[in-house]
Amino acid sequence: MDVLVIGGTRFVGPRLVRALLDRDHRVTTFNRGKTPTDLPDSVERLHGDRSDPAQLARGIGGREFDACVDTIAMRGGDTLGAVEVLDGRVGHYVHFSTGQVYLVRAGCPVPAREEDYDGPIVEAPPEEWARREWRYGIEKRECEDALEDAWVSRRFPATRLRLPMIHGAGDPKGRIQGYVLRLTDGGPLLVPLESGPRIRHVHVDDVVDAVVRIVEDGRGIGAAYNLAPGDLVSFHDFLARLGEILDATPDVVRLPRDELLDEGLFPACSPLSNPWMSVLDGTRAREELGVAPRALAEWLAGLVERLENEEPEAPDGYRDQRERERALA
Repeated sequence: MDVLVIGGTRFVGPRLVRALLDRDHRVTTFNRGKTPTDLPDSVERLHGDRSDPAQLARGIGGREFDACVDTIAMRGGDTLGAVEVLDGRVGHYVHFSTGQVYLVRAGCPVPAREEDYDGPIVEAPPEEWARREWRYGIEKRECEDALEDAWVSRRFPATRLRLPMIHGAGDPKGRIQGYVLRLTDGGPLLVPLESGPRIRHVHVDDVVDAVVRIVEDGRGIGAAYNLAPGDLVSFHDFLARLGEILDATPDVVRLPRDELLDEGLFPACSPLSNPWMSVLDGTRAREELGVAPRALAEWLAGLVERLENEEPEAPDGYRDQRERERALA
């Protein structure tokens, strides 16, 4: 198959490209070319700003593709441009969406199912940090709505894949790496007093496996699917499991979320406590697409081992953040 990957330079993208190559597919990437990558020479690289449909059209020329995986569409305009350029020239378009499309829907059930998407939208929250999260969900809904309209009006062959939080070695935001560092550096772990959502996240390798299967099978066209495992873990249980793996007892200090926000420490001090964290029901994807991500217990220990061995350096800004966390604790 000839597969176009829009993006392909960070975290999920390079893994997806390599997985497609390992399955003997031909891969072309389209991105700005500003992020260094070590992809194999067999990958054809096209460069341009995907937010400009004219640049996307010039980049791919008159090419046709069996499939396109769009990992970086962030706004409705991005998706509308891709539809106009690729309509009639792609056999299957897979869009990376997010479970956050449910969090901006008023009264949405938890866990959220695909049929829970429709409904009234909540107003933008007054706090800037929460408004950024809200805007992300709103703009991703714009992408999804554009694809739904394109399917109804012209049968544009898209699958919308709604993803929860993705973890793995090389996560540019270092979410689980941050917990590992905090549990092993001898200091307290600051978490909000208010309870956060339960954890039903996915490993990056399972996302890649699911996308490759969807591309190869051609299933799911015209529909949206949640990608999520079946287990549902509380934040307390997550910390306990992490402590067992690291042979460390979590020294948890609970403070009001507003206090942590005022000090500029949240959500970095405990990103998995963020209330803007989706919890998805992945039953439909398991039944209709045959994709079933592993439970947290199946991959957490392996990820922690990789983080300890391959990412020993703390991310930028971590030490300053920790000093301020200790001072507040």
